[in-house]
Amino acid sequence: MSDQTISIIFFVLIIALTLGITIWASRKNKSTSDHYVAGGNIKGWQNGLAISGDYLSAASFLGIAGAISLTGFSGFYLSIGFLVAYLVVLLLVAEPLRNLGKYTFADMLASRFNKPSVRSAAALSTIAISMFYMVAQLNGAGALVGLLLGLPYTLSVVVIGILMTFYIVAGGMVATTWIQIVKAVLLIAGAISLSVLVLARYGFNPITLFNEVDSQLGSDMVLPPPPAGLVAGLDVISLNIALVLGTAGLPHILIRFLTVADAKTARSSIITATWIIGLFYLLTPILGYGAALIVGQDAISEANAAGNLAAPQLAEALGGPIFFAFISAVAFATIVAVVAGLVVAASSAFAHDFYSNVIRGGEASEQEQLRAARFTAVGISVLAILLAIPAASLNVAFLVALAFAVAASANVPVILLTIFWKRFNTTGAVAGILVGLISCIVLIMLSPNVMTGPNPEPPATPIIPIEAPFPFLYPALFSVPLGFLGCYLGTLLGGRGAEREREQGLQVSYDEIQVRSLTGISNIEQELQESTPQEEPRTT
Repeated sequence: MSDQTISIIFFVLIIALTLGITIWASRKNKSTSDHYVAGGNIKGWQNGLAISGDYLSAASFLGIAGAISLTGFSGFYLSIGFLVAYLVVLLLVAEPLRNLGKYTFADMLASRFNKPSVRSAAALSTIAISMFYMVAQLNGAGALVGLLLGLPYTLSVVVIGILMTFYIVAGGMVATTWIQIVKAVLLIAGAISLSVLVLARYGFNPITLFNEVDSQLGSDMVLPPPPAGLVAGLDVISLNIALVLGTAGLPHILIRFLTVADAKTARSSIITATWIIGLFYLLTPILGYGAALIVGQDAISEANAAGNLAAPQLAEALGGPIFFAFISAVAFATIVAVVAGLVVAASSAFAHDFYSNVIRGGEASEQEQLRAARFTAVGISVLAILLAIPAASLNVAFLVALAFAVAASANVPVILLTIFWKRFNTTGAVAGILVGLISCIVLIMLSPNVMTGPNPEPPATPIIPIEAPFPFLYPALFSVPLGFLGCYLGTLLGGRGAEREREQGLQVSYDEIQVRSLTGISNIEQELQESTPQEEPRTT
């Protein structure tokens, strides 16, 4: 049996498994609640696995391993930032979001600011962030399927995009959740197996592995590189700001907190996810350095200039064609799960927030919303495919870092101030989202990521060969403060906006929001009445 035949068998098995889950889930995908948040019936441990499956994307398995194999310790910054980010989510976001939200991130904002402008801005932000993230996943999918089946990059991206669309249109969040659970189990099993095989060559001692990297590839590979000037040093800070804050603003992660029954379950699911994600990221240096030594940096760069195929190449070198096919199939399942979550988040934002609550004024029936969500899923998938085709040479982890920067700039300031600032009003919320979103995207477009600039080592071949006006690769150092500034100035310009909105019934009082975010009680007076024992009527 040829190597390619083995690869095709594993590829077909993964597709069959995910299609089987989708067909099973389609029978349960009957209402908007099922489609958006799986009816809120996901258990804590299940949601923890699903969050892990949603978060451990192609950037984690393909991009970070590749970045470490080619650039050394500097690639490990991505692992550190991705992991630390979950502490921010656990401490600040998970419980209030579950208590304030219903189906989407915009629902959380609308619980305090009941105006169409807030929903419109939040839906725009969700779709933009999801698009950045989807381009990264499809980039990894194109490279992987090309290596696995020998298909051209463009055809691979189109095939994956069509599959993702079917999963969402048919199965909704129920299918997405179970695909993510299966993927998380496969990914952890694959990463542990690959790490054990690497360590077996070095006496099961990671220090021996690192010493070997030091002696063969130089100390620069195992030590944090000194910043090459002010711009490079600030870029490192900017990258870590994006990674640490960005997770708390990612729509496909935020929506997972709404698939469980209550805030306590949301909190327990984050704890489960943090342990799983932490275990995985501890293994990434072993995978990256193992690939650099065993496969060789030249071979990794030759297969994919950005290093996105380092992990599958390492699997082939250690375990032959069968293990290579298994790891590649696991990576494919990784992309399937993450893109599915992204499409659900983006299509829900349009159908629920914009179409139902803005265009139809809250009067759309469940069938109309479901139809809108499915049509939107198709449109978003097509747009992501078109954007991913010219991004073939970019590192997946690098692309995801840009998505984190957009999420940190547009969503995080508004989320935190909605929960913690009494004077915050609708004008501030809309201004914060738009300023953070637009400033971040504009800075990306003006950076060496798109143009050639003063940075001596841009991440890939620039798209527009002119000097970059903005010299930084990562914009979060500037765009996140601009997002907060937009919130603050918008609130000031709104004057007594908060008071007027409360008088008009367009804004809930901050005291009520604070109690609700901490307890989940949505109507305090009603809860008190229901919990107070009623006296029996006296008979005379």
